[in-house]
Amino acid sequence: MSLLPSRRHGSGFTLVELMVVMAIVAILASIALPAYTKYVQRGDVVEATQGLSQFRVQMEQFYQDNGNYGAPPACGVANPVGLVNFTFNCASAGGGQTYLATMTGINQVAGFTYNIDQNNNQSTTAIPSSWGALPAYAATSWIVR
Repeated sequence: MSLLPSRRHGSGFTLVELMVVMAIVAILASIALPAYTKYVQRGDVVEATQGLSQFRVQMEQFYQDNGNYGAPPACGVANPVGLVNFTFNCASAGGGQTYLATMTGINQVAGFTYNIDQNNNQSTTAIPSSWGALPAYAATSWIVR
């Protein structure tokens, strides 16, 4: 016979064990969530770069047929349809001999701005602050990471 009262060993976790697990999950989530957000943004940015490339082809076809890119300030080709994450703007100038097409991010890609012109000059004029500072080569290329 024992002098100490018997203790039942219950199954389960102690509060300390649960708190440690919650802390680990919180740390992993704080690392994973920003990485996942950037991953999704990289996938959505393709909408802008592909849309601008296709628009440029249509603009060149329009120029071949009409000798200009459209009566300023409008461009001669209809805006791309089906855009989900970007808004589109195009303006022609110089008697219809030049144009600048721009895609500006909305929703989860807000902060991105991409351009293309009649000479196929591609530029990135803005990226979200979470992607860091806009690098110097952004003036001559699309930043998609």
